[in-house]
Amino acid sequence: MKRFLLFIAVIVMFVNTSAATLNCIIITDPTGNDPNGAAAGSMSFAPNMFQATFIYSKEHEFAVLSGGEGNTTPRLQAIVETIKKFEAGADAAEAASAANSFPGIRIMAGGPKIGAAVAGSFDAYVVQVSSDGVVTVTLYSGGLAVLKPGERGAIIHLRNTHGNPLYGTATRVREETAVMIGRMIRDGYPATEIMGKVFEKVSKEAGEKYGGGAVNLDSGISTGDMFTPQKINETGFPMDTPYSKQCPVDGWSVGFPTAEQYTNCPVDGTPLKTMYAYEVLEKTITVTRESVLVSVYGSDEIGIKETTHEIVIASVKKHGYSSAEIAKDINSAIDRGLLAGVNYVEPRDINVKESSKAVGVYFKPLPDHRTSPPWNLPISSSVLDIIGNMQTAIGFVLVLLVLFRSTLITSFLK
Repeated sequence: MKRFLLFIAVIVMFVNTSAATLNCIIITDPTGNDPNGAAAGSMSFAPNMFQATFIYSKEHEFAVLSGGEGNTTPRLQAIVETIKKFEAGADAAEAASAANSFPGIRIMAGGPKIGAAVAGSFDAYVVQVSSDGVVTVTLYSGGLAVLKPGERGAIIHLRNTHGNPLYGTATRVREETAVMIGRMIRDGYPATEIMGKVFEKVSKEAGEKYGGGAVNLDSGISTGDMFTPQKINETGFPMDTPYSKQCPVDGWSVGFPTAEQYTNCPVDGTPLKTMYAYEVLEKTITVTRESVLVSVYGSDEIGIKETTHEIVIASVKKHGYSSAEIAKDINSAIDRGLLAGVNYVEPRDINVKESSKAVGVYFKPLPDHRTSPPWNLPISSSVLDIIGNMQTAIGFVLVLLVLFRSTLITSFLK
């Protein structure tokens, strides 16, 4: 907690005020049995979405989403109070109520078994889906709105950010999205898939489109910093734009802008499919048989994490959880120029945990600002140095012959 408070102090000093204008928690399976039965997510037209995305506890299975019209300090204080209440055993309604002590602040909180709630300053719909398929959508404005534990449903908050070209659309899109969520829950779609559709509709029609991100509350899978801004006081990735290209056959993919260089899959020649950010978000947090949780260490270079993630997923899909095959595929990507600035990996650099479908990749950055490793040639580099010197000497002699051929020929004849 002390470290978190220090983080708050740093944020207040250097980061402009930011607020997530879309907050959403969806619970399709309140029993917690479905690995995709609960999801939470945020995005906005505002900058600094890393500050207002979500805080997630894998151990306690809850998420805290924040926003509001108030400034940075009270919002972060409200987050701290909410987390304290959760740690003390509070349910979603009690924990989120902390926001009511901070004017202009909004907190949305919840989890698969504790329900969901939003408190403070908000315009939100609570969606409830009964066991017999009846969908109820109710509008709340300020105070406290609750989706009770054990209920299927969702809470969605949406406002427009000042400066958004689509300002004024939030009221309509909020209601339509709430109705869409209710129908999809009724029809049996999992929470993670519904969240992807929420991000698509809101980003396209309400313009609150910058990531942000989402988390699978049951399985502990998060988009992390995939879509959040790389620098403070900037907007995140626009969720309604292309994010990567993917092979529909073997799963190989590559992110933009590198993806612009590819039309077909380099593995099997299949035409690549362009994946929008909201599609990648849905795929990332949804657990399937091919799901792989990839962690990348040792390099902060742009594109390394995203490209490695896709390479590992394609390798696992093709060869299974083999550290040797994963290392081979990563090294092949390095040779093709898909990964730059990192050295070749060995199987010992790949930490595989098949039971939890997790793979850790440990890179070593290249020295002297190199972009690619040295070639693995069958002869020593010292031999190449000698050959190089010989070539230089021969070249020098040839230059002399060209420049002084008349003099040399005359001397030879004499």
